[in-house]
Amino acid sequence: MKSLKRLPSSSLFSTSHRTRPSSALGPTLYQCLHSTGPRPADPLPITAAGPPPSAPLPAASQYGERVDRRRRQAELLKRGQDLRASHMKPGSVIKKRFWKDVTVHTTAGMRINISIALYKLTAKIRPCVEDPDRPNHHTIHLDKRPVRNPATKSFLHVPPSKPHLATAIALEWDLLVSAQQALKQHLIPLTSMASRAEALALADQSASSTSKLSRTRDEIVKMLMRYLDTDTLLCWTPARSSNSTTLLVDSEVPSMGPSLRDIQIRTAQPIIGYLTTHVWPGVEIKPVLDGESIVPASQPGGTREVIRGWISGLPAWELAGLERAVLAGKSLCVGVRLLVEWSEEFAGLRKGIGEGEGVEKFGIEEAAEACSLEVSWQTRIYGEVEDSHDVEKEDLRRQLGSVILVVSGTGG
Repeated sequence: MKSLKRLPSSSLFSTSHRTRPSSALGPTLYQCLHSTGPRPADPLPITAAGPPPSAPLPAASQYGERVDRRRRQAELLKRGQDLRASHMKPGSVIKKRFWKDVTVHTTAGMRINISIALYKLTAKIRPCVEDPDRPNHHTIHLDKRPVRNPATKSFLHVPPSKPHLATAIALEWDLLVSAQQALKQHLIPLTSMASRAEALALADQSASSTSKLSRTRDEIVKMLMRYLDTDTLLCWTPARSSNSTTLLVDSEVPSMGPSLRDIQIRTAQPIIGYLTTHVWPGVEIKPVLDGESIVPASQPGGTREVIRGWISGLPAWELAGLERAVLAGKSLCVGVRLLVEWSEEFAGLRKGIGEGEGVEKFGIEEAAEACSLEVSWQTRIYGEVEDSHDVEKEDLRRQLGSVILVVSGTGG
């Protein structure tokens, strides 16, 4: 076996060269590691001029942002409506506004021209010819075309004691940008309610020869009596017992004041007391939900008969207003209380009660609060959902305000 001969290692990988500083290496090795020469950096001159930037400002509040956003959305919506109304085809009459002025023909042979300019109301009174059919009623005209009742196809007549209602209906039509919007009931709530009342009056007149109620009135009465069994004002939260499970709402009650049940009872008692004393004397109204049961309890038979007879005898305009109030607030008691407070038919009852008995005024805010106690309680604890709770809140007040316009008048 041959012995291996050890070759001499290269001077490049020797230990002496690796431990040696770079300055001690040969010129050939130095040229291999550095192929380019160094280039120093050239700093740029400072070109900024003027004062230093201002300090950062705090962000706007959430309420201001919501208001600004809704204002911008309203402007964009109005701009889009104007564009749609101005770029319609000549043949599509229903998709454009075919009238310029909206006028109210009054009983004194005058007409009031309603126009909106820069969100300000200007009224011009000009002489006109009275309506030969009903000279003592108000009519609304789009230029020379009278607004008609969609149910009877006749002219829409407003009683002479309701000039504010006639003016409000004219404002509804003046705010429309196309005739197609008149087909949407939520855009003309006063017109639809006035048409309902006038159609009900004509139906009652046709059924006056018989001893039975008209079909329209009978349907309204049955619908309102169903709301009596599930009245929002009479649905109370069950009383808390010592061994009941404590919920989040109950745990926060001591720090937030009275409980929901206490607020419901405190709100319902004055309304129930007013109705059982002045409107339906001697009747007994009890809560429909006042325990652990989820099935509502019916009112006594005598109470139901008295309330049914009272509703059946209401005039057409008052019955139409009560129907709208009950559908909006889901409470027959609150609707009747609002009706008696503002209707011109019950002006004598209000004068008989007088102001010395300590009866407080019952308006839109009081009715809306009585109808939405549970919702207000929950939003106070868990917060309000944007574009949901706030929209429902304002819509409820709008509906109740339209009821006051329909039932009130100069006679009361």
